[in-house]
Amino acid sequence: MIASVAGRVAAVSPDGAVVEVGGIGLAVQCTPGTIARLQVGETARLATSLVVREDSLTLYGFADDDERQLFELLQTANGVGPRLAQAVLAIHPPRDVRRAVATGDLKALMQVPGIGKKGAERLVLELRDRLGAPTGDVSLDAVAAAAGATGSAAVAPVAPWRDQLTTALVGLGWTVREAEGALAQLAPVVDEQIAATGSVDIAVLLRQALRLLGRS
Repeated sequence: MIASVAGRVAAVSPDGAVVEVGGIGLAVQCTPGTIARLQVGETARLATSLVVREDSLTLYGFADDDERQLFELLQTANGVGPRLAQAVLAIHPPRDVRRAVATGDLKALMQVPGIGKKGAERLVLELRDRLGAPTGDVSLDAVAAAAGATGSAAVAPVAPWRDQLTTALVGLGWTVREAEGALAQLAPVVDEQIAATGSVDIAVLLRQALRLLGRS
């Protein structure tokens, strides 16, 4: 098992990144929230999970170990493969996934593309005892802060935020027009974030944009 990779980010695309490790470029599939915080040329550490199929080896990357663990646990439910598990984490942070499963919040689970009512019910039934009670998750910002303190892994936001989010949403299947429409609705949230912290939280904005698009 490849538990993590650390190295220079050689390339970033809508659905993943290439991280150079020991002279080898590893293609890593990531959620839009993680991709948006990677910067080409900078060093990053990603928790990873290797999915082995008869005809392929796919490496999935995450901002922290908690996301990776939840990614793997989600796949223990019937009908949930790696792509659907990744889609869940693209919409909800680990804390919210655990809360939705623990409380039977089908509406929250159905916000994920590919999960209908029956699928949400199955997730609750099969995973309620496996995921554990909702707890505070290690956010991407916390990972970035810890990395800055130690001088290691950089999973840090890059500007401009609007371009990052548009690219991420288009990569998930929405049109540029739909993406821009959702981001326009989030303008007040951006203003509040800048006023409160002086910066923009890409992961929070992405999740809110996905929720808006999921209701449209």
